[in-house]
Amino acid sequence: MSGFKKLLTLFVVLPLSLCGCKLIENNGYDETITLPQIKNVILLIGDGMGPQQVGLLEEYATRAPQSVYQGQRSAIAKLANLGVTGLSLHGPADKLVVDSACSATQLATGVASGSEMIGLNRAGDKVPTILQQAKALGKSTGLVSDTRLTHATPAAFASHQIHRSLENAIAEQMVLSDSVDVLLSGGLRHFIPKAYMLPVKPTAFEAKLAASDLSLKSKRRDSKNILQQAENQGYELVFNQSQLKEAQSDRLLGLFANSAMVDGIEATHKRYLGQPSLRDMTEVAINKLSKNPQGFFLMVEGGQIDWAGHNNDAGTLLHEMLKFDSAVEAVLHWAKDRDDTVVIVTADHETGGFGFSYSGVNLPQAEQLNNLNRDVYKPNYNFGELALLDKLYLQKRSYAAMWKTAKAGKVHPDAELLVQTVNQNSEFKIDNTDAKAILAEQKNAFFKRGHKSLGVKTAGKINDFSPFYVYLNERPLNLIGRALSAKQNIVWSTGTHTHTPVGVFVLGPSHAIEPFSGLHTHVELGKKMQQFFTGQ
Repeated sequence: MSGFKKLLTLFVVLPLSLCGCKLIENNGYDETITLPQIKNVILLIGDGMGPQQVGLLEEYATRAPQSVYQGQRSAIAKLANLGVTGLSLHGPADKLVVDSACSATQLATGVASGSEMIGLNRAGDKVPTILQQAKALGKSTGLVSDTRLTHATPAAFASHQIHRSLENAIAEQMVLSDSVDVLLSGGLRHFIPKAYMLPVKPTAFEAKLAASDLSLKSKRRDSKNILQQAENQGYELVFNQSQLKEAQSDRLLGLFANSAMVDGIEATHKRYLGQPSLRDMTEVAINKLSKNPQGFFLMVEGGQIDWAGHNNDAGTLLHEMLKFDSAVEAVLHWAKDRDDTVVIVTADHETGGFGFSYSGVNLPQAEQLNNLNRDVYKPNYNFGELALLDKLYLQKRSYAAMWKTAKAGKVHPDAELLVQTVNQNSEFKIDNTDAKAILAEQKNAFFKRGHKSLGVKTAGKINDFSPFYVYLNERPLNLIGRALSAKQNIVWSTGTHTHTPVGVFVLGPSHAIEPFSGLHTHVELGKKMQQFFTGQ
């Protein structure tokens, strides 16, 4: 037996009854009572979802004049108010600011990890994840994400790699490890061989792939067909919403996009391109996994909250939160009356340093109040109209989609076409001066030859905090956000992550969820989740 398998065995041999007993004092005598055993753990991770992003969602839900929630609380708020709330710090083992891979690893393992590592401790050793522990105990397991299945967050629960960029190896490990029963996301490009073409006489799964009209552009550099390996492992393969709906097997691999699935704005407008929604995937996963009488572990990621934060795109950020909240609502509906299930909603980190702020732009007019004194009310600053929330909701395309349209196949768009494109898709407008600032470039002061992001010599001109806008090809999107920020009463402090503690919202039997109240670290949260299965 390998050292890693021995370590995994140590995690799972203790009796589950340890999680279902409690020692109390009754009239001076110790008495052991049996509490409901936790069979199921559902972890929902809003990637990049700090308290600010949760606040944006709740402000929109309850206070936007035209809110689609019609003034009702968000699902996240409902879950929080039914359970307990805490905060969690998420820094790596030896650094201040975390990335998604390290943070998800710490949640998955309860062990401190290093930046951009997947399923490893800081020394680089493999560590059993809660998903792998659940599987070893005979439970069913699932991973759902609206990014790619091989992306940092889902990868950290089912694979072990020195760097998150090794997505081809992650795809192979996920399938061949036999540890995950339901896998639903994007990322087809890492599962098909180099220069892949469908045969003239396709197999059953290849016929379904052909019917999906997905791009078959592979990111692999070898001839390995991970789809075929998955079928050999007993997975039913599906590639669009209708195929997912018709799936019969409880062992399921669904890949619904070549790379990432549609963004939040596209999802709101039901421009799914044949894809299931994040909520659809979550509901299917729960339906499949809950058939196991031993219970299950499921991780659901709303991964593009993070991407909207990186792009400083507030309208898309709101829609990503709506998308994620719909998945939370589905879980809440299934779990709220159960005494064998714990639901945890949290984030890996906050992205963008987002926040509403008051300003000196468009100062309010004086208003005479209808009170006894007929006072004149005139605040000194613009504190932000509630109607701004509705305007954010009305954004028609993400900044990334706007930029792509404005470029029209060229390296850089014309200023006039950029103005036209943004103004057609946003309630907040730019002019030619804004467009010129968005298109302005400067020497890349952080140039590093061969670097994935910093390996270009010029980039969009960021006038403040430029060291923190490291994704140079996305700087025009950040600059659109900067151009609109005063009109939106919104500030952004970075194009990357912050160390801001994230919310932890936990629903379940009181004896099980009380330990999640308070201020924690993600390592501690990971250990607390494992206790439901290991008893330690």
